[in-house]
Amino acid sequence: MATKNIMIVGVGGQGTLLTSRILGGLAVRGGYDVKLSEVHGMAQRGGSVVTFVRYGEKVAEPVVEEGQADVLVAFERLEALRYAHFLKEDGVVVVNDHRIDPITVVTGAAGYPDGILARLGARHKVVSLDATAVAAAMGAPKAFNVVVLGLAAQFLDFSREDWLAVIEAVVPPKTVAVNKQAFEAGYKK
Repeated sequence: MATKNIMIVGVGGQGTLLTSRILGGLAVRGGYDVKLSEVHGMAQRGGSVVTFVRYGEKVAEPVVEEGQADVLVAFERLEALRYAHFLKEDGVVVVNDHRIDPITVVTGAAGYPDGILARLGARHKVVSLDATAVAAAMGAPKAFNVVVLGLAAQFLDFSREDWLAVIEAVVPPKTVAVNKQAFEAGYKK
């Protein structure tokens, strides 16, 4: 198997690190060599957080180079646009169709771009879902990242049963049931 390159992007507090631990756990469970890397921007101030998960027979380094990501998992539209140049030509963007204004937009120094999903769709396959609304409707707004992960599962190499087993092993015990429910909500879309 060729190395699979996954990039997870969001803003501080959206669960990118937990998501990368779930993906890393899946790859280990699948018997693959796995490398994880985390890049923290100004996460504590709502800045970008990027994690890379690479798995395959033998993975030499943890960082995904520009133009090499098979799947870009984005927890916010603008973050998807910001990092789309990391995708391969046939890569897939799985995006939470949700808006979080960066500080430059909040202060009026910049505008939030229009038509982000259409712009992404002009160059890449885009699969989107308002996971924030789905998770809120479930009564578990913090679980939106696992809803997105459920949607992304269709582009990764693992069975539903493996996903659920790793979610159970990785998330805090008191959140296992709600995270499994969140995964299923995304998985069924």
